[in-house]
Amino acid sequence: MAKEIERKFLVEGEGWRALAEGKLYRQGYLNSVKERTVRVRTVGQKGFLTIKGITVGATRVEYEYEIPLGECNAMLDDLAEKPIIEKKRYAIAFGGLTWEVDEFFGENAGLIVAEVELGSEEQVFEKPSWAGREVTGDPRYFNSNLIAHPYSTWK
Repeated sequence: MAKEIERKFLVEGEGWRALAEGKLYRQGYLNSVKERTVRVRTVGQKGFLTIKGITVGATRVEYEYEIPLGECNAMLDDLAEKPIIEKKRYAIAFGGLTWEVDEFFGENAGLIVAEVELGSEEQVFEKPSWAGREVTGDPRYFNSNLIAHPYSTWK
C-alpha cells in the first residue's frame, strides 16, 4: 500500500517565483467523497489516474497510474465534476526536500499553496520564508473540495 504524507501551507509574497518554471496541470474528480477520491489529471503531455483514501493527520493512502492522454482528456471533458481544476505547479528544492507550489487559475484564481511530501509525520523540516500559515488539516484547501467550493466564492 502506498502512503502519502504531506504538509500544506499558504504561500506569501513573490520570492518563490524565480526559483522554478511551472508546468500546467488540468485535473478533475470522478469521485470526490471524503473517504476516497478518484482523480484524472494531465501534466504536460501525460495523463494520470489517482485514487486516494481519507486523510488522517497528514497521511493517506494513494495509488497513481499513467493512462493515455486522449483517454484522460475525454474523462476530464465528459465525466469529471466541474469546474476542472487548472493550476501551474512549480517544483522548488529547499532544505533537502522538494516543495510543490500550486498557483490556481479559473474559479480558484488567487489561491497559491505549497506542499511538501515527508517520510513520516514526525519528520523535522525547514520551512522557506515564502511558506506561510499551515493549512494541512483544513479541508477547504483539498483540491477535491475546490470544485464544490471554489476559492473565488469564499467570504
